[in-house]
Amino acid sequence: MASVTLENVRKVYAGGVEAVKGVSLVMPDGSFTVLLGPSGCGKSTLLRMIAGLETITSGTVNIGGKVVNEVEPAERDIAMVFQNYALYPHMTVYDNMAYGLRNRRVPKDEIGRRVAEAAKLLGIDGFLKRKPRELSGGQRQRVAMGRAIVREPQAFLFDEPLSNLDAKLRVQMRAEIRRLHNRLKATSIFVTHDQVEAMTLADLVVVMNGGRIEQTGAPTQVYRLPATRFVATFIGSPAMNLLPGRVAAAGVVETGGGRLAFAPAAFTVAEGQEVEIGIRPEDLRFGTGGEGELAFTGDFVEELGATRLFHGTSGNAALVVAVAAAAASEAGRSITTDREAVHLFDPATGNSLRHGRAQ
Repeated sequence: MASVTLENVRKVYAGGVEAVKGVSLVMPDGSFTVLLGPSGCGKSTLLRMIAGLETITSGTVNIGGKVVNEVEPAERDIAMVFQNYALYPHMTVYDNMAYGLRNRRVPKDEIGRRVAEAAKLLGIDGFLKRKPRELSGGQRQRVAMGRAIVREPQAFLFDEPLSNLDAKLRVQMRAEIRRLHNRLKATSIFVTHDQVEAMTLADLVVVMNGGRIEQTGAPTQVYRLPATRFVATFIGSPAMNLLPGRVAAAGVVETGGGRLAFAPAAFTVAEGQEVEIGIRPEDLRFGTGGEGELAFTGDFVEELGATRLFHGTSGNAALVVAVAAAAASEAGRSITTDREAVHLFDPATGNSLRHGRAQ
């Protein structure tokens, strides 16, 4: 396996459309990196440049200590799993998995060994004589993964491989992909727009927006300490609440619905400064006793089984409060939170005002 390093990688299409804007990133050997972002953010383009399927306008892609900008895709020693599986319909499962090895003139006995091991690992060893049309979506995805595994590449690239599966199967396949990574210890780069996939699979989450990296970090770091307003609202379901506010005094912000305390040592702000206040729905609770209080007017409730989402307003700002169903017998008219749960953002730039914010 090998590390993958990007240095100021750019992609400009005809007409001057810049899809990737100077991305630099180190993905360590054996890591599982997820490129996360909305449609059109440049994540798939970036993955295709690593694979050699898109030319690089400028910058360098380094795989295993070797710059591969001019290296053909087949010579980069990577394997890619696509969204649409890309299986040959006229071939059996065995032949689909063996095809790339045959093209590389790997000995027949070695092909048989690798296919058998990968099929057993993925639980498809009973389907080797079947054609893709005889398989379910999940089984076809396992075949596509098996075809990548038998290559024994330096890195695995996944381009939204679960998007064609139903919700239940996506959950199952997420677990299988993570389990597979833990066994193989392979360098893996996974593209998705699904934050749940990112949070459950990744060692390193790379949040992209508009062709740039907004933030990189461990899943819990990106979730709990978002570097920008975009990251704060893109990761988390329901999204982080945002309220317009002002620093009233050291450690106190006020908004249309009331006042809240924040950890003053964590932020670079001045008294009277306009800010955007961010609070995750699960960090709010009904009643008093916290460090500050906001008025709350409820509109409706979403019942999610173990959780209830109370939708309403505080001042003129929309607000969602998430509480455990067992503890939510009655919504109050006031909500509160702890100072450590309050985030502050610059209303103009969207950047977090936290000291030493993560990049």
